[in-house]
Amino acid sequence: MADFVAPGWSLYITIVTLASVAFCVWLTLALARGRTPGQQVGTTGHRWDGDLEEYNNPLPRWWLWLFLITCIFAFAYLALYPGLGSFQGLLGWSQKSQYEREVARVDDATAPLFARYLQQEIPRVAADPQAREMGERMYLTYCVQCHGSDARGSRGFPNLSDADWLYGGDPDTIKATITQGRHGVMPPMAAAVGTADDVKNVANYVLSLSGSRHDEAAAAAGRDKFAVCAACHGESGTGNPALGAPNLTDTTWLYGGSLARIVETIEGGRSNEMPAFGEMLSEGKIHLLAAYVWGLSNAAAPGTAAKTN
Repeated sequence: MADFVAPGWSLYITIVTLASVAFCVWLTLALARGRTPGQQVGTTGHRWDGDLEEYNNPLPRWWLWLFLITCIFAFAYLALYPGLGSFQGLLGWSQKSQYEREVARVDDATAPLFARYLQQEIPRVAADPQAREMGERMYLTYCVQCHGSDARGSRGFPNLSDADWLYGGDPDTIKATITQGRHGVMPPMAAAVGTADDVKNVANYVLSLSGSRHDEAAAAAGRDKFAVCAACHGESGTGNPALGAPNLTDTTWLYGGSLARIVETIEGGRSNEMPAFGEMLSEGKIHLLAAYVWGLSNAAAPGTAAKTN
């Protein structure tokens, strides 16, 4: 690929482009020669069905001038805008600069509105109908691909409409999650747990923590082995929001709560990432989006206190 961005390619593209337009001009003029009045029109030499021939009439003048104007426009366009290799055009226009100008214009127009909401607490913003509509539009733009249109997530992507949070569901934590992103990693633990039977025993013990269906004898055998998991999930399995370690005592599972899924998680580990939006969205937009997400799992009313999970 490096060969295609070398300086020589820019010159090559420039020459080919200008030569092509110039050739179109020459060919048009060459084929547009009129004929002397009374002069018989020749044929192209093509003949069909014995006596059907194609006359070589000159181009209509209106078509000729229209095509020449198009060629002149092409030269003017190539002089003003990018199109000749690395030449940026006399106007210095680029898609990136136009996009940035349009974004800046929209930001300038909406900045006072976002600034107004930025001065309010997230529960109050979440209770504002206009703010909810704006937050929903941003959610459908930036979040729906992973968390779904109903915010209930899917396997590997958290449900945002319930009260279960990996890192905490208070407004400040939600804002931090949107701004900085999250990278949750559980390393493969099979070697640390022991044999394949030990892994199944620990999986059964994990199921027992939430009262899910399990083998009681296997769970009892896996209780001591769970010690290697307690470093992140806690001795009682209630998790650790500081690490994003999930609570194993409830029935909410990110990757599935069957015995096979839990064994798979212990053996292979898990890795999941939410991208950071801090450089993409302004502080005001993040505040509004966080209010919408917070409101999905909280009864937002003016003056209500934020619920901490």
